[in-house]
Amino acid sequence: MFELYTLEKAQACHASMLLAGIQLFRQFSGCQLKACWHDRPAPSPKVYTKITIIMKVLTSMKNYQISPSLLAANFAELGKEADAVIAAGADMLHLDVMDNHYVPNLTVGPLVCEALRRHGIKAPIDVHLMVKPVDDLIVEFARAGASNITFHPEASEHIDRSLALIHHHHCKAGLALNPATPLNCLEYVMDKLDIILVMSVNPGFGGQHFIPSSLEKIRQLRKIIDASGRDICLAVDGGIKTTNIREVAQAGAEMFVAGSAIFHQPDYAAVIKEMREALKG
Repeated sequence: MFELYTLEKAQACHASMLLAGIQLFRQFSGCQLKACWHDRPAPSPKVYTKITIIMKVLTSMKNYQISPSLLAANFAELGKEADAVIAAGADMLHLDVMDNHYVPNLTVGPLVCEALRRHGIKAPIDVHLMVKPVDDLIVEFARAGASNITFHPEASEHIDRSLALIHHHHCKAGLALNPATPLNCLEYVMDKLDIILVMSVNPGFGGQHFIPSSLEKIRQLRKIIDASGRDICLAVDGGIKTTNIREVAQAGAEMFVAGSAIFHQPDYAAVIKEMREALKG
């Protein structure tokens, strides 16, 4: 029914096999994970051991993503800053959009996203809307070249419709959860989510300290995502730095938004490399 891969074969798996391996693990050990496969019989000890080995390899190959927040960059040379941080090893660019209404700060609009594309940025642009309302700006940022668009559930009168609007414009869709936002807002829209962004600070300003209670929220979300069986990226934004990124990853995060921790350092490549080394453990 399936082929059990040796350690060497698992290490050589194509990326598409990673998800298949995770699904295989869930299929045969769902009862141990207390997920949603309670009707599955437990695997034999021999099969379980081999699956565990595969899962350890898959975990070690996890595709962590580092997304520097341009909010902390030098806006007088934004194009150069974007080029520099991508060349330094960043996976994407994070664009914080604030309206001085939903949050007490005012930052950038769609023209900045468009300007980055005109400048020649090919990397994904991860747009975080801290605005209210959101639908008009979803359309404008999608047209300006956004790759991902994330908004806050409190900022939309119709969350399902706003998520569908993002997908209609061929972008990945996400919800951002403030420190005090409960998780029940996700219950009926999991099928429309590509990203869940945990705010580990209160939104509005850069350079804030990581809120420790965010770790438990990340752990809970990791369980919810895994139980859903869906390919949803768990991202964290706020107070991420080289000294805590590993702990945040261990809680279940995959994408890390960092602003001042990168742009306030003299060597972007060195700090991104240090973050990746920390993620390796």
